Amino acid sequence: MSKDQKGKVENEVMDSIVSLCKRRGFIFQGSEIYGGLAGTWDYGPLGVALKNNIKKIWWKRFVDDREDMYGVDAAILMNQRTWEASGHVGGFADPLVECKKCQHRFRADQLEADASGNPTKKCPDCSGALGEVRQFNMMFKTHVGAAEDATAVSYLRPETAQGMFVNFKNVLDTFHPSLPFGLAQIGKAFRNEIAPRDFIFRSREFEQMEIEYFVKPAEWSKAFSHFQEQVHGFISDIGLNASKVHELEVPDGERAHYSKRTIDFEFDFPFGKKELYGLAYRTDFDLKQHAEYSKVDLSYFDEENKERFVPHCIEPSFGLDRTVLAVLTDAYTEDSMGSEVGDENEKEKRVFLKLSPAVAPFKVAVFPLLKNKPALVTKAREVFGTLKTEFAKAGLQGVTFDDNGNIGKRYRRQDEIGTPFCVTVDFDTIEKGTGVTVRDRDYGKQERIAEADLVKWLVEKVK
Repeated sequence: MSKDQKGKVENEVMDSIVSLCKRRGFIFQGSEIYGGLAGTWDYGPLGVALKNNIKKIWWKRFVDDREDMYGVDAAILMNQRTWEASGHVGGFADPLVECKKCQHRFRADQLEADASGNPTKKCPDCSGALGEVRQFNMMFKTHVGAAEDATAVSYLRPETAQGMFVNFKNVLDTFHPSLPFGLAQIGKAFRNEIAPRDFIFRSREFEQMEIEYFVKPAEWSKAFSHFQEQVHGFISDIGLNASKVHELEVPDGERAHYSKRTIDFEFDFPFGKKELYGLAYRTDFDLKQHAEYSKVDLSYFDEENKERFVPHCIEPSFGLDRTVLAVLTDAYTEDSMGSEVGDENEKEKRVFLKLSPAVAPFKVAVFPLLKNKPALVTKAREVFGTLKTEFAKAGLQGVTFDDNGNIGKRYRRQDEIGTPFCVTVDFDTIEKGTGVTVRDRDYGKQERIAEADLVKWLVEKVK
């Protein structure tokens, strides 16, 4: 396959995923009724459910199941000195070029190269001449309070990490943890991207799941290896195909200024191999910087060895929106199967999301075979209520009732949103007491399950 053909296929796959997300209520363009706002996206009901499932899995692995992790939720707006200390005010920039003709702006490092290997000098939109490269700070600047002078300047945080560093002393003073220990946070971050692209992969408003894990200086390597394993564990938890994840050891000269070692976990997206997660050894850079700028002591006293020092930090960083996109692209499947209603020999393309039950917005959908038969609807509602109650007792969510359209359309709809199991109440259920029909999403296989066994059978499958 040629490069052009491959690119066309990749674009078609992404177009299909974007279309599915809009059609089925996962993700919408931000401010769509007003023509949209570039780089912003709104999550619909199913998108929110998918995101929340991912967040719960992450929080369980990295916070609830551990004794050395403390959750925080820091403010989005922070004192401007925070960003001076972290280096964002002076150095958080991307290379920008502007077209002299149409005034469109582009990231210089994303422009195609000319025959000499240098960035093209022509505008991709109008072929006009591009200006010189300049640095563009990506932080959103705002003012706090009524005044708009220099003292009122603040920024929408470009990362969640600094909120944890500035709360290091608060957690130390209130919980008195022993090293090693970590702070964990899930929250919004904002970057004024020059060229948002690839759907929700690179946007101006996004959500991060991050940890700042503090260790003794001599023990950083052990902690780094531990979290390297934990990242792969989380990838398994959410059902991502491990063969599509690759580790990249970031070389000297390409790491962030604060990092002594960084691993990027890259994922095979339809538009190429791109960074999904990061793991960085930040040394004691951040705590020392904040101590210097704030004049507050951010050291740690080791009672056992009677010594005081500034802890070093390991940072596993997870982009939530990129995780959603990875899960969706990995799960997107097209196949051809016999029609489940009508002619068995009829073949048609079926689109479905092969989501892990752990992240699927709905685990089970309950149908009456026909929605105009009150006895079927009443029984289906009874089964639905029982499943919803028993799933909640088992710590599970995601049972839905669906009687919209014929049974074939319901199957297709539930396939497209990734529901693993569909339970159908038919005439045999109420007339012969032979149980219900359970259909498997991935293979279309249908199985008769006794009502008394249904809850246990589904809970085991889902878990």
